[in-house]
Amino acid sequence: MKNFLLSLTVILTLQFSTVTAQQSFDIEGVIVPRTIQFQNKPLSLNGAGARSAMWSGLYVQALYLSQLSQDPKFIIDSDTEMAIRIEITSSLVSAKKLTKSMDENFQKTAGDNIGALRTRIEELKSYLSDEITKDDVYKLIYSPIDSSVWVYKNEHLKGKISGFDFKKALFGIWLSEKPADEKLKNQLLGK
Repeated sequence: MKNFLLSLTVILTLQFSTVTAQQSFDIEGVIVPRTIQFQNKPLSLNGAGARSAMWSGLYVQALYLSQLSQDPKFIIDSDTEMAIRIEITSSLVSAKKLTKSMDENFQKTAGDNIGALRTRIEELKSYLSDEITKDDVYKLIYSPIDSSVWVYKNEHLKGKISGFDFKKALFGIWLSEKPADEKLKNQLLGK
């Protein structure tokens, strides 16, 4: 009986330790949660990585999906809940630089559809125009219920941008054939 109780205690302790260890990950000093909640649904971490420039980390980004995948086309074309979480790690990141980068990257991913997205891209840029400081956290969450991207800054909803086509172009910035950063793309895909 003592052996049984000891074995049971060890097993429960190991299971608890494993569960606790998997609740979050440390990526370059940023604690990235294993799951996030959106409209009472859990989204699971698909992958995460850091974006750097000139030997300095700029931000840590994570991709959350309702159905994990390593197929970037599937993710971009999927009409399911998904999210990008970006935590700023450098004072080098400014609203001006971030929105300029968005323009360049949307041009790559939207191609001929850029005209149809222009108003919504400007709307997104307006949500990102506040002063950005180190440790700010942005969440860009797609909801298939209303086909819109919900934009959060530090847990405060800044606004929603409608359109599945917008969602595809937005997630394409990091997951398309011409991503903003190939290494980060592979990290977001869990490769």
